Amino acid sequence: MSDWLVILGAGAVTFLTRASFIVFADPHRFPHGFRVALAFVPPAVLAAIVLPGFAMPEGTLALSLGNHRLLAGVAAAAVAMRVKNPLGAIGAGMAALWGLQALFP
Repeated sequence: MSDWLVILGAGAVTFLTRASFIVFADPHRFPHGFRVALAFVPPAVLAAIVLPGFAMPEGTLALSLGNHRLLAGVAAAAVAMRVKNPLGAIGAGMAALWGLQALFP
């Protein structure tokens, strides 16, 4: 029972701290520099989530040509910069990963 109370309490605290910016803060009153910096938060969070999976596929740093995930990620990033289409980048990355895994098992 106490485990569930801790889980619910942690969830409530997390929700309230995140919702406070939406409910109580007026985004137009934030300083201009702060609003500009907020635009970089989603890409930074995405990179922090995705990059370890590319660079450390088995738990250790693997920056080599034998790391198929890293090479496929680079291919997907190149396609994303060229095409500007997320689905195209995902498709290219998946195709690159599957191709590398098929060619170099």
